[in-house]
Amino acid sequence: GTLEDNEDGKETYKPIKVDFITKVGRILRKTSLDELPQIFNVLKGEMSIVGPRPNVLWEVDEYRQWHHERFEVLPGITGLAQVRGRSCIDFKSLVRYDIEYIENRSLGLDM
Repeated sequence: GTLEDNEDGKETYKPIKVDFITKVGRILRKTSLDELPQIFNVLKGEMSIVGPRPNVLWEVDEYRQWHHERFEVLPGITGLAQVRGRSCIDFKSLVRYDIEYIENRSLGLDM
């Protein structure tokens, strides 16, 4: 994995590759097919198809006040940050893309 500096100078761990993942698992992850079960969350009304990606609780504990704007909409399976950089962008940029999406939501942007 890699360590990345966040806004406070703290490092966060981002796993890149885990040796115990099977070949099939690697293909599912590379193609994002491992996220397909989230469709059930969309059907239950807990997620949308497009929106800010949900974070784990320990990440939310580290949020600054302006990061909470991400919670104004349902989390999504994919979002603007994933389209513009996936896991290659820093957290600050990811939040800015999410806020940009929230402020400019439209069917055209979703497409």
